[in-house]
Order: sequence, then structure tokens, then C-alpha cells
Amino acid sequence: MVTAARDPSVTTELEDADLFGTQLVRLLRAVGRAKHRVIKHGPEGLEQLAYSMLFCLVHDGPQRTGKLAETLHAEISTISRQSRSLVSHGLVERGADPIDGRACVLRATAEGERIFTENRRQRTLWLAELFADWPPADRADLIRLLDRFVSGMERTTASTDSK
Repeated sequence: MVTAARDPSVTTELEDADLFGTQLVRLLRAVGRAKHRVIKHGPEGLEQLAYSMLFCLVHDGPQRTGKLAETLHAEISTISRQSRSLVSHGLVERGADPIDGRACVLRATAEGERIFTENRRQRTLWLAELFADWPPADRADLIRLLDRFVSGMERTTASTDSK
């Protein structure tokens, strides 16, 4: 049996997925290293998860600890510990849940929003520096494709989480 010569420029979905996976691992490592450079503004002793919680509270509004744990894929006990740290630093406050007054919700304070805004500003400046020599069309393509990729990932994980 004679097989047709394969065009080396054509890759399969699995080969592309493997190549992308390698780049994704590099990206996650680089992000891990960059976090310490970008997130500098705020009290000493806050862990990365605390900043993630603050992001959720500023971006999505007040939430119960259970919702934060679900969103961040963390244990309730871990979220509780981080929330105590955020409260003690004055970045988050506890309040009564408007739906169920017996329950507690966490909300960002004005200082928490200020810290979040400053960290976001630092991240934006850093990313703008990385993009400085990129043509606008390349930046737009990356943003569009990354949004498409993340949206697909969110849909996939949402359907997996509900099973």
C-alpha cells in the first residue's frame, strides 16, 4: 500500500494542542515570576490568593465566602483565613447578606479598591511595555484569540463543574 507524502506544514489538532500546551506552561511560569514584580502595592504578608479574592470582590461585588471558594477553586477554610487577613489589613469588610441577614458577605473597602486599582495600573503599565514593539493588529489579534480561548475554556470547565 502506498501512502501519500504528508505535507510537513500541516499539523494535526493533537500536534497543535501539544505545541500550544508547551507554550501555555511557559506562559504560566512567566506569569508566576512576573506576579512578584507587578503586584507590589499593598500590605506586607498578603498572599496571592488574597489579591485574587480582592479582585473578585471589586470586579463582581460583595460575595459570601462559599461563592469565593467556588470561584477560586479553594477550600472554604482557606478563603476564611485569607478573608481574616484582608479584613485585618482594612481591605475587606464583613457585612450582613441582604438576602439572608444571618449570613455574612465580604465587600471591598475603599482602601481595598484603591489597592486593587493601583495593582491594575501597575499591571497595565507592565503589559503596555511588553506590547510596545507589537503592531496594533498583532495586539488586537492576541486579545481576540485569547478571549476566544478563555471563553472556550470557561464553557468547558463550567459544563464539567456542573456534572
